[in-house]
Amino acid sequence: MAILGQIRQRSFFLIFIIGMALFAFVISGVLDGNNNGGAPTDPIAVVNEEEMDLATFRSMVEQTERNYGYSTLQAVRAVWNQSIQQTILNQQFETLGIDAGKEQIEQIISRNPAFLNDERFLNAYGVFDFGLFSNFINLMKDQNPAAYEQWKIQEAGLIDIAKQNIYLDLIRSTTGFTEEEGKWAYHMENDKINMEFVHIPLNAVDDSLSKVTDSDIQKYIQANEDEFKTEARTSIRYVVFNDEASPEDEAFIYADLEKLLDQQVEYNAVSKLTDTLAGFRTTKNIFDFVEKHSEEPFDSVYLPKGRLASEYAESLFNLKAGEVFGPFKDGNSLKLARMLDKKRNGSIRASHILISFDGVTNPTPGVTRTKEEAERLANRLLRQARRNPSNFESLARENSDGPSRSLGGDLGFYQEGAMAKEFFDYTNKNRVGRIGLVETDFGFHVIKITDKEDVVLLAEIVKEIVPSDETSNIVFRKATELEKAAKEMGSLEEAAEAADVSFRDATELDPLSELIPDIGLQRNVVQWAYELETKVGDVRRFSLSRGGYAVVQVSEKINAGIQTVAQAKSEVFPKLRDQKRITALQQQYGNFTSLEELAQAANTEIKTASAMTQENTTIAGVGREPYVIGVAFSLEEGATSTLIAGNEGVFLVRVKSKEVAPDLPSYVAYANSLQEAEKANLEEAILEALESVADITDNRTVYY
Repeated sequence: MAILGQIRQRSFFLIFIIGMALFAFVISGVLDGNNNGGAPTDPIAVVNEEEMDLATFRSMVEQTERNYGYSTLQAVRAVWNQSIQQTILNQQFETLGIDAGKEQIEQIISRNPAFLNDERFLNAYGVFDFGLFSNFINLMKDQNPAAYEQWKIQEAGLIDIAKQNIYLDLIRSTTGFTEEEGKWAYHMENDKINMEFVHIPLNAVDDSLSKVTDSDIQKYIQANEDEFKTEARTSIRYVVFNDEASPEDEAFIYADLEKLLDQQVEYNAVSKLTDTLAGFRTTKNIFDFVEKHSEEPFDSVYLPKGRLASEYAESLFNLKAGEVFGPFKDGNSLKLARMLDKKRNGSIRASHILISFDGVTNPTPGVTRTKEEAERLANRLLRQARRNPSNFESLARENSDGPSRSLGGDLGFYQEGAMAKEFFDYTNKNRVGRIGLVETDFGFHVIKITDKEDVVLLAEIVKEIVPSDETSNIVFRKATELEKAAKEMGSLEEAAEAADVSFRDATELDPLSELIPDIGLQRNVVQWAYELETKVGDVRRFSLSRGGYAVVQVSEKINAGIQTVAQAKSEVFPKLRDQKRITALQQQYGNFTSLEELAQAANTEIKTASAMTQENTTIAGVGREPYVIGVAFSLEEGATSTLIAGNEGVFLVRVKSKEVAPDLPSYVAYANSLQEAEKANLEEAILEALESVADITDNRTVYY
């Protein structure tokens, strides 16, 4: 189970497989001897000389977009990470000859709650029976080919899980901790020392003694190149011009809506006469009026107060029949509303326990009880629910055949037409709190009415607040003028300042970025910035998918390789500065062997640290100093160390006392805890190690 837990945390595709297993149960491949895959075609990637099939990758990306609501690039990243990981693992499986058969698949299926709790696969003793599962699958293979094809995807994933379990188990079998190592861990955690120390902090060194030059940083980078490898990066700066309605535009739309309130006189070009048109307050044909004047169609759904425009909900809900409210602003729209009808208790909330039976028009899969058996069970549950209404939720969770079982039978609020007629009629005619029994095409329902609320029917004229053509033309002209000026000046920053518009300074883009601050999803900007023909300083205007424009300039392009001094400076400078400070402190105070003399020479004081362990290495008022504490533990009581270089300066330590924890009869528990900690990190460490040594060619930017 720990393995499956790790897989759920780290594996997107395997999560998808297990998720799908909740809904379809047909089997092929291992159970019938067929397990074929397609040959790779155009590669999206090459992993250790193995091509990754582009068509398969694209299919998985599209599926991920649909199932999880991801953007294309989000789906690409998710599928890429899992595909690379799985390809590398499959290569390991092939090298080691690891395969999985029916027994391994049976083990995984037999541990999955989705199967274990499905009544179709439980024997007479209520225990999951793999034979029943296999028979059901084979039957589905003949009767439901579409579901059978779904299983092929699931089964391939289950095979991968089984292989991965075998692979990880092989590695785990080579790791372990002895009782002696458990003893060592016990004493690391429980042995204590009390010590005195003098601490001279890093900032005691004059800045003139810890200067770091660019040459120093360059030498450090050259000596540690693996730490400073960098991928290709491109940075941009940009100005955003939002195509938004002006206050004048909004006022114009508001005035247009006001005109609709009362009757209007309109010239008829056909009859050469004037027509008097009814207004929204007086029109008899609400539907046609809304269809003619509103940007949203007439909605005949009754709504509770909680679903009305929040700021005006009270006013709208309390309108009398025929009364009109507005114009009012709701989000990015202006509206007029007219009360058409109000229904008392028109929205109902109820919970139910569905008892299905064999032969109903809409059966619950796997239910085989007769109608007589179902009716007896429903009446028994009705009596229990009436005796103890507060226990209704538990009864539903334990007995209901409906999908609301996991919610304690709660169906939420609904209106007429959303439920079977018999169900709605009962809940509509009875009071809140009433518990009863009805029969529908789904079976018998033990129903508890939990709430009712009034609903209203409003007719609304809706006008979206959009910029006028004049406003949009002004925005376009400003963006175009800035683009031209930036190209002429060679600087978007200077052009923006001259035009008195704000710009966003350099933003670094990953080659697979799509989300840009203040712009949103704009993949075409990233693709343009990374094109070989696009140079530093190039400027281009882009139309934004949400409306408006962005004028973009490439401010920096960095090729893949080793970081420059400028790029690495923020990381390397403090390291080298602190190294020089430590060296200066060692040269100045390295000959002192007495805490008292050092404290006097450094104009500081002797401090104490009590009950320190090798697991707890934080010194109060200083910080974490594992090396200092480690040296202290190596000393005898009363002994003084030499000057120790720590994280936050140099230290001279004297051990006042040591407390060695009493030995235990056994250290197996400590050895086991070390083993469990190792297991928790093992899978991640293995996958990271395999990926770090793999030769991977990434062609994603070619296709996305």
